[in-house]
Amino acid sequence: MLKDLSRLESVVQEVITLDELRSLDTAKGYCGFEPSGPLHIGTGLYWTNVFNIAVDAGIDMKILLADWHAAVNDKFDGDLEKIRRNAEYMKEGFISLGLSQKVKFVYASDLVSSPDYWSLLLRVAKSLTISRIKRALPIMGRSEEDADKDSSKLIYPMMQATDIFYMDLDVAFGGMDQRHVHMLARDIHKKVGKKGFVAIHGPLISSLKGGNRMDPLNKMSKSKGDSAIFIHDAPEDISRKIRSAFCPERTVEGNPILQIFRNVIFNFYNDGRIQIGNKEAYGSYKDLEHDFIEGRIHPSDLKESLSSKITEILEPSKKYFQADERRRELMEEFK
Repeated sequence: MLKDLSRLESVVQEVITLDELRSLDTAKGYCGFEPSGPLHIGTGLYWTNVFNIAVDAGIDMKILLADWHAAVNDKFDGDLEKIRRNAEYMKEGFISLGLSQKVKFVYASDLVSSPDYWSLLLRVAKSLTISRIKRALPIMGRSEEDADKDSSKLIYPMMQATDIFYMDLDVAFGGMDQRHVHMLARDIHKKVGKKGFVAIHGPLISSLKGGNRMDPLNKMSKSKGDSAIFIHDAPEDISRKIRSAFCPERTVEGNPILQIFRNVIFNFYNDGRIQIGNKEAYGSYKDLEHDFIEGRIHPSDLKESLSSKITEILEPSKKYFQADERRRELMEEFK
């Protein structure tokens, strides 16, 4: 039986639906990631901790290393060999950040090797209209117009729905940008003869350059180096990126520095020593945000504190990669 779910519920943005989640006696859960470059903290730190909390609650968790999905989405020019090497790097990255050993990894290649997978995907395709599929394309950082230029993009949302049904999952995790496809899959599960599932969504962290975090094209991105803090960034690079990040005085909306404090630091790394400037250590994000809005915290002090904390958190990951030749090679290839 699932244990107390309140901790999990407190660190995600939404659960569809809470009643369904709380009704589960056992649960198989997953989250899929495209192997597409270096791991940044919006993925690595946030989701590693969410998965660990899910495991503690009794959810049997898998991470899907979505190599075929990445090929459809033109990552590494569709080179599956390089995509799979990056998947190995991502796997080591999650482990380096403290991922529970109970979390299992599976490759999309393992799923698509079965004719049953494609039979199920065909049933999914027959349950959908092209317009509905196009509305889900933001899950892969694409617009509806991209499918007009390359029809293979239409396969991606159908594959993601098929992944959930094929693995017979009870819970699907993802960022808020994955909401479209989760709702699509929930709507058609009876049509394809599969059980429903709970969708759990985490927040998107804006690009360090600022903007609307709900826009999937303006979140932290592997392809835009200064938009994100990567787990291998040197302390001086972390400091440089954060110093230049969007963080106007007294402004909360679209502020990536505050988003990192709220969604990563206070959710998972609040040890009572979060010092901002010469203020007393903050015990809650709410108090920090209040003082920032009131002008009691200057952006430069906020940034300096975050730089120090992120550098400290990432140090064990750096040591993990440096301790093994194979891991070092993967890090050098993709960092």
